[in-house]
Amino acid sequence: MAGWRGSRSGGGGGGEVSPTRTVRLGKVQPQAPGHRTVFCNDRDANALAKYKGNSVSTTKYDVFTFLPKGLFEQFRRVANLYFLMISILSCTPVSPVSPITNVLPLTLVLLVSLVKEAWEDWKRFQNDMSINNSTIEVLQDQKWVFIPWKKLQVGDIVKVKQDGFFPADILFLASTNPDGVCYIETANLDGETNLKIRKAFEKTWDYVTPEKASEFKGEVQCEQPNNSLYTFTGNLIINKQTLPLSPNQLLLRGCSLRNTEYIVGAVIFTGHETKVMMNSMKIPSKRSTLEKKLDKLILTLFTVLFCMCLLGAIGSGIFIDHKYYYLHFDRTEKQFDPDNKFVVAVLTFFTLITLYSPIIPISLYVSVEMIKFIQSTQFINNDLHMYHAESNTPASARTSNLNEELGQVEYIFSDKTGTLTRNLMEFFKCSIGGEVKKPPSAAREKGFNFDDARLMRGGWRNEPNPESCKEFFRCLAICHTVLPEGEESPEKIRYQAASPDESALVVAAKNFGFFFYKRSPTTIHVRESHVEKMGKVQDVPYEILNVLEFNSTRKRQSVVCRYPDGRLVLYCKGADTVIYERLADGDNDLKRISREHLEQFGASGLRTLCLAYRDLSPDLYDSWNEKYIQAKSSLRDREKKLDEVAELIEKELILIGCTAIEDKLQEGVPACIETLSRAGIKIWVLTGDKMETAINIAYACKLINNSMKQFIISSETDAIRDIEDRGDQVELARFMKETVKNDLKRYNEEAQQYLHSVSRPKLALVIDGKCLMYALDPSLRVMLLNLSLNCSAVVCCRVSPLQKAQVTSLVKKGANRITLSIGDGANDVSMIQAAHVGVGISGQEGMQAVMASDFSIAQFRFLTELLLVHGRWSYHRICKVVTYFFYKNLTFTLTQFWFTFQTGFSGQRFYDDWFQSLYNVIFTALPVIIIGLFDKDVNAHLSKKYPELYKEGIRNSFFKWRVVATWAFFAIFQSLVLYYFIVASSSRAVNSSGKMFGLWDVSTMGFTCVVVTVNLRLLMMCNTITRWHHISVGGSILFWFIFVFIYSGVVLPKDQENIYFVIYVLMSTVYFYLTLLLVPVAALFCDFVYLGLQRWFFPYDYQIVQEIHRYEDDSSRIGLLEIGNNDLTPDEARSYAIMQLPGQKSKHTGFAFDSPGYESFFASQAGVFAPHKAWDVARRASMRSRPKISQRKN
Repeated sequence: MAGWRGSRSGGGGGGEVSPTRTVRLGKVQPQAPGHRTVFCNDRDANALAKYKGNSVSTTKYDVFTFLPKGLFEQFRRVANLYFLMISILSCTPVSPVSPITNVLPLTLVLLVSLVKEAWEDWKRFQNDMSINNSTIEVLQDQKWVFIPWKKLQVGDIVKVKQDGFFPADILFLASTNPDGVCYIETANLDGETNLKIRKAFEKTWDYVTPEKASEFKGEVQCEQPNNSLYTFTGNLIINKQTLPLSPNQLLLRGCSLRNTEYIVGAVIFTGHETKVMMNSMKIPSKRSTLEKKLDKLILTLFTVLFCMCLLGAIGSGIFIDHKYYYLHFDRTEKQFDPDNKFVVAVLTFFTLITLYSPIIPISLYVSVEMIKFIQSTQFINNDLHMYHAESNTPASARTSNLNEELGQVEYIFSDKTGTLTRNLMEFFKCSIGGEVKKPPSAAREKGFNFDDARLMRGGWRNEPNPESCKEFFRCLAICHTVLPEGEESPEKIRYQAASPDESALVVAAKNFGFFFYKRSPTTIHVRESHVEKMGKVQDVPYEILNVLEFNSTRKRQSVVCRYPDGRLVLYCKGADTVIYERLADGDNDLKRISREHLEQFGASGLRTLCLAYRDLSPDLYDSWNEKYIQAKSSLRDREKKLDEVAELIEKELILIGCTAIEDKLQEGVPACIETLSRAGIKIWVLTGDKMETAINIAYACKLINNSMKQFIISSETDAIRDIEDRGDQVELARFMKETVKNDLKRYNEEAQQYLHSVSRPKLALVIDGKCLMYALDPSLRVMLLNLSLNCSAVVCCRVSPLQKAQVTSLVKKGANRITLSIGDGANDVSMIQAAHVGVGISGQEGMQAVMASDFSIAQFRFLTELLLVHGRWSYHRICKVVTYFFYKNLTFTLTQFWFTFQTGFSGQRFYDDWFQSLYNVIFTALPVIIIGLFDKDVNAHLSKKYPELYKEGIRNSFFKWRVVATWAFFAIFQSLVLYYFIVASSSRAVNSSGKMFGLWDVSTMGFTCVVVTVNLRLLMMCNTITRWHHISVGGSILFWFIFVFIYSGVVLPKDQENIYFVIYVLMSTVYFYLTLLLVPVAALFCDFVYLGLQRWFFPYDYQIVQEIHRYEDDSSRIGLLEIGNNDLTPDEARSYAIMQLPGQKSKHTGFAFDSPGYESFFASQAGVFAPHKAWDVARRASMRSRPKISQRKN
């Protein structure tokens, strides 16, 4: 019912007043001090105001700000700031390593990030240049002249042709259409493709030709630029007459002209002051929970680094002593002066910081960002299982920051209409004068599923209440903002409606014999059948005097119209709650019966509306209309004043009847909700519909079932209605708050009893918007939260967009649980932005929800794929990447730490500077990216077959401090093995010349073993091994040898000459090959045993599923959508994409630690006999008693 969106009247400025009367107002002075005055067709006068030009820029940087601003953005990250500090320290005399050791990795990381930023900004710059250089016709010297958009100025008179885009926000003056209207498409603003009508003032209709337009010298006083797309207040002063401006006269930049040869307008807002540009702010930045925990891990590593450096500094101060005179301490160097041990300790502390700096992985953030970006663009966006062929809509990840958050969602907040349902409305039932008309049949046409002989084909004339039927049909045919398109015949006409509800009601009126076929800004034409007598058809024009638009606050829409015989009628339709409040006294039986019908319709899951009318006297209307015009002319609080004026006439209504529209569930919704529930996800439905409708839909989609204990908190009770009837608002508020408090307290007690009972039934809470308003009060919200968290399902009815966001924030902040909001309309935007993860449905209500979301999908059922497959995989992968980074850097740094104990805590480096520099950036970088992209514990099919696997993400099983501590323990163990085994074994080793190995021989041997060990450890943690794993791990080790061959074979400056020819000497000995074989095996032996014991006695759920399906080929594939086949139809593109799917089958590994006991154990689960073996008993006896996936029914 949004209709001519944003307009507060149907006919614009000229349509509110009868053409036979002229209302003249004196010059209205601006009421707001911050108004803008625009002199049309007068550049000199506007130059004094210094308005902004029409050139737009969406880039973040320019040539001068790129480097400073780009570096500032990078150093906002604590890790990068830390490495900058380390790089600066490495340039001081206290550093034991060359500056290149720390400067090079930091430079590479910053370079990659800045190149990415520059590329993205360059693409934005090219797009800006293309737009700014588009041409538009502007009036100059009484002729149209083409100029670029960027040279357009405020006040210019422009001409926009059909299918052209408006270059700025333009005041609509005239069009080639005879009645001064034009049709626009706002798809670029809100995604809605239905046409909107805009109406010029009759005073400006003549300014079509350049000669006439050059005579126009109007003055516009309007609001300052703002980002409200659907509001506009101002006045046009022309020939000493003031005309009130509304959104009906404003053509916004980004919209396009349709069904009109051309229009002429005056530029009001330009460039970055246009409404669309002021709406182009970025979505609030969100960070995943895992990323926040990563920050805590980094801080923990800082603490460990500080302790290591402090220990070394204290040791250095103790070690430096005169008794070691033979070390020849140089007292000129303060760091080695035995007489000043405190200075020695301080300087050593800073020395060790630079030496141990690799403990913080510099490439972690870049690697994780790269992994997330590829996951989003290549896996999520191109997944055929989330491609909707009917609408040709693939899934879209609008941000890559939250991929792993999809694997930890515990609460889903869902809109109902268009999200759970199709938002394809069909007129299904109605109640007229207290009688229900309902026999449905096969759908006659889209939007109409009704065939009651009592109403169809003139049958209503024989009903007891034919006058009520006539008013009912006329209300449907007149009270709307629908635009007709195409031929004026019932079979070929098409209706452009802002919502499917409105279209369904107009289609219903057409089928009942009241065919709306033509609209002008001031008139609606209806072809009425069987009114005078059976079979007679007559065209009746109804003059539309005022349209009081629908919005989420009013929840109703009204039209004031004049019949050809002069009768003035107000038709109103809206929610039953607001209509009943405005009904005239009397006829209580009709009200009661109609309310019962509304409850029946709602219980059947239908969307209901009440219809009412009021006859107006000319005097009453004229008096009200003057107030309406004054409100429209107001520059301050215009919307509020219009609502107040509407209240004056929308009262003493006479009830006609009510309608029921069916909105069917989307395909696969019940199965999706059931699967998500099994995955441990709790689903809340937040809707503006009636409680009965919402409950019925909840049953239909299996959110609620009869085995659940339901708690209902409703404002629709007799006690509350009695107080409402008395009209005492203070008493009503007090009573409702007390009632809600008592209900919450009682239900919380009952919930605890049920949770501690033997049967432990699932609980469901249903609450309506009025009660929710009081339940969200600070004094009650804790009780509401506690009750809600104990419920498996929650349904909130009659809630406003703000309440949706408040409920989401309550769980997000109050319970500290990970939340996901999903919706398809503008009323869901606040909820989507309030949740951890926002998902938009690209449906029937435009693209506002999609544009505000983090991920967009076409159907609710695709949540299964998005969460259980991509979300779970992403969570597993990112956890492995982060913990592996932590492990490999700690292992490497600790080998240097142990060496410090043998060097008197002097800060002597163990590894060559280049080895340390390239360890993170090259020698161990690629394998961890591969595991972040391709590792799969189970395939997509099994992820959906066993949704319980998702609970591991909700519990955060793979990134707990216990997991981090386990990795830290093995890092310490391996570093000890790597260091002391190599040092001990090399103490007696000699090279081919009979010489003992020196420091750089030992350190090169040690570094080789570290690189081999950490890369092999990565293979041990893989669940899936592909050729990319072999290439990355083998390539990293091979690249190390290639590098060291070249590096050792080149004569380097004196500082680096120690490493010369070392690798060649090492590889000429048997010692090198024995050490390279045995030390990594010894280092990894404990990991091998641990993984085997863990898998055998304490398996994760996914490991059990792996064993169940260990002998099955992984034949499931993720369908990737091929891009670039623009010449194909959607079906052909889908078929082609399926043909192009990769044919390689990945092989599951990780079963090296299988116990033979699994054979009989899992065979029994599958119903196959297998003889038990002795180790089965030991295994089962040692396992923790907890439910396993394999024991659950599928």
